[in-house]
Amino acid sequence: MPTITSSDGVSLNYIETGDPAARPVVLIAGFKASAASWRYQLKPLARAGHRVIAFDRRGHGASGIGAGDHTMDRHGADIHELLTALELDDVTLVGQSMGGNAIWALVQQFGASGIRDIVIVDQTPKMLNAGDWAYGFYDYDESNADTFFANGIPDPGRHPAKSKGLVRIARVLKAMELPKGGKPTFTAAELELLHDHATRDWRDVIAGLDRPAFFVAGAESEFWPAEHAAASAALNPAATSAVIERDGHAANIEQPQKFNDALLGYLRR
Repeated sequence: MPTITSSDGVSLNYIETGDPAARPVVLIAGFKASAASWRYQLKPLARAGHRVIAFDRRGHGASGIGAGDHTMDRHGADIHELLTALELDDVTLVGQSMGGNAIWALVQQFGASGIRDIVIVDQTPKMLNAGDWAYGFYDYDESNADTFFANGIPDPGRHPAKSKGLVRIARVLKAMELPKGGKPTFTAAELELLHDHATRDWRDVIAGLDRPAFFVAGAESEFWPAEHAAASAALNPAATSAVIERDGHAANIEQPQKFNDALLGYLRR
């Protein structure tokens, strides 16, 4: 697989398919997910005439992790360095879960030059619930802000796996390359990154974006109300949103055909 080397010397992996001369779409997966989690999008996007690049963020998939700086800012810088190394322009960035907020970290630090538009897949821009934002991670607020994600990702008890059916569960297991059964484990670096992710607020970045954005939510997301997509789009007049029915947090995996229809429809607009 091809790689780039980051400014701090970390080897970062990516997958590429489609016409190298076509308009690029860069796919950025969520927390603990690899570039391969976009398996249901790679061929449809290539068939639609795009150059498709799926990126392994540092510490994910085949990418190295580095000695420190396990922050959203570093992950945003890595995306910027990928775009620069591959000389990508007029690019659509698609980020799922934490990958979506890594895009906002890129925009906050480096601006949106070379970016055509942005697609965020089931990720709220503010994880912490507060008086001015009711679309954060379920049960996460000021009372437990410092401890809620200390040991990993809590289960909010909404839309449990057994409610999804065997087909949707099998898709997630296959795309995420997860073993059947067993709880995920978290390294110290992953927990550091998760805490930084959970405490950030990207709403001002969205409001100041001078490019179109498209927010997609799974109607049955396990982590936050689907209304986060419309609330995020309301922050910027150039943004729109959609909710995919019978779809969860892994919106591009559980219902890939419905997700692909929404994404390709947006790209064709």
